[in-house]
Amino acid sequence: MGLLEDLKSKILIGDGATGTLLYSHGIDSCFEELNITKPEEVSRIHRAYVEAGANVIQTNTYAANYQKLARYGLEDSVKDINVAGVKLAKQAAKDQAYVVGTLGGIRSFQKNAISLEEVKRSIREQMFWLLNEGVDGLLFETYYDFEELKTVLTLARKETDKPIITHVSLHDIGVLQDGRPLADALKELEALGADVIGLNCRLGPYHMIQSLEEVPLPDRAFLSAYPNASLPAYVEGKLEYETNEDYFVESARLFREQGVRLIGGCCGTTPAHVRAMSSALKDLPPITSKVVKMRPAVTVQEREQQDKPHMHEIVKKRRSVIVELDPPKQLGPTKFLEGAKALDKVGVDAITLADNSLASPRISNLAMATLMQQETKARPLIHITCRDRNLIGLQSHLMGLHTLGMNQVLAITGDPSKVGDFPGATSVYDLSSFDLISLIAQFNEGLSYSGKPLGQKTNFSIAAAFNPNVRHLDRAVQRLEKKIDCGAHYFITQPLYSTKQIEEVYEATKHLTTPVYIGIMPLTSARNARFIHHEVPGIKLSEDILERMDATGNDRIRGEVEGLAIAKNLIDTAYELFDGIYLITPFMRYEMTEILTRYIHDKQLVTSERKI
Repeated sequence: MGLLEDLKSKILIGDGATGTLLYSHGIDSCFEELNITKPEEVSRIHRAYVEAGANVIQTNTYAANYQKLARYGLEDSVKDINVAGVKLAKQAAKDQAYVVGTLGGIRSFQKNAISLEEVKRSIREQMFWLLNEGVDGLLFETYYDFEELKTVLTLARKETDKPIITHVSLHDIGVLQDGRPLADALKELEALGADVIGLNCRLGPYHMIQSLEEVPLPDRAFLSAYPNASLPAYVEGKLEYETNEDYFVESARLFREQGVRLIGGCCGTTPAHVRAMSSALKDLPPITSKVVKMRPAVTVQEREQQDKPHMHEIVKKRRSVIVELDPPKQLGPTKFLEGAKALDKVGVDAITLADNSLASPRISNLAMATLMQQETKARPLIHITCRDRNLIGLQSHLMGLHTLGMNQVLAITGDPSKVGDFPGATSVYDLSSFDLISLIAQFNEGLSYSGKPLGQKTNFSIAAAFNPNVRHLDRAVQRLEKKIDCGAHYFITQPLYSTKQIEEVYEATKHLTTPVYIGIMPLTSARNARFIHHEVPGIKLSEDILERMDATGNDRIRGEVEGLAIAKNLIDTAYELFDGIYLITPFMRYEMTEILTRYIHDKQLVTSERKI
């Protein structure tokens, strides 16, 4: 009799955690490598679970794929680790338990860091060796990214007719990361060919049972649940889980009432938890009907109407100028506010505020934007980097911006900490700029990263960065297209110093309907020009520009005048090809960007008069 035949009439008991048990034994390395280096440790855990009553045990191969093993320099050991993992599990199981080959989710917060094609290559290789060693089935577990799980399930179903178990993982009760209800997700997995569908990890029994209350019994497949022991506590540098085995006696019976036929454990669970579940369900048959709790309707308030159009809407209708004015490095907002007032007076459409540019601490751009709104009519465009805030902080920051009515944002990766004033500081980078754009777009649909409703839809206009100062412009444009797919509404470029380069950017992007603001930053001196030419990655000034700036010597006024003349020449070209111009204020010298803004407006006036 096989695994699926048994599930037709029985409740089977799965094993519990392997990694957290090894961790509790003082092992803190690549757990899967232990299949080769310390096989007795892995065998001891497998045997303990079988002796505790597990009918189904997993191979110790959760992260034994190319992508994850590469972190330890073990990418060439995929075969050896997986083959050893199956043999160890089979030796422990003998004829007392089924052995399923475990394949864990690969993608993390940064979905775009690993393509689905790379995921498929890694999973196909790992799956080959697991199936080749004769596992009784496959278990895909801890998948937060539903797109990834559907992809690997479809791949696996083409490769084998053995039982396939698929487990999603939830951040919140009853809803996936993309906002999809759990019941809908499991139904889709069943339709794609999964034989067992369910949940594992992240949630303890209480919230996992609540999630399953909304899930009807499948038409063909069977339900499964592998809860964590509890929420983890962080004690003296280690994660610890509560080990109340008696609680799992009651929980196992409640899982049965929800129609679960395969019950195991995930993080923090031990052979004692498995023994408790086994004893609780001994000789109890599975249920064949249940009352499904209806998921309450979630009301998400529609986004509020804008008092004025977004930046990406403005630039589609007319010429638009935005100016960057960095928050101060020292305390005291006076000069910044003077600049903001001057720029507002000359009619810029928005003032952008960098987020600790060049990884150097400045007064919070949110604080400066708040002051700016209080004292001027200028519109703030807030830069948000992935460097300084983790996923929690980024979501909190976005919620704060929305609450304050600031809905113009620029999503960027951010310079790494090592280039700034504190090179030893940590760069977070939970998300890439692509992922941050996707997160903001998800906020605009009223959903947090976890898929939980926010109660309101935000109304962010999402700008993204575009760096044309690269060797292969076509690849940079491909990144733009990818950002558009993620939800970007328009682009702001790094500063350009060549009319030819501006023309090349136009030719490379003219097929896009997404607006582009061309970045222009006036040079201030010969020294400034030489620094940008020699030390700023990707930017090279022409010999003509370098000679013109060198001719100004150390005369500050002459340097600024020549820098403005060069910038005006660049503006002339950009003005003919693009409707958006992004002026970057150098060293808080807002008078220079004020002059350039007037220059652009004068060109507009002349153009209008000619048309008349």
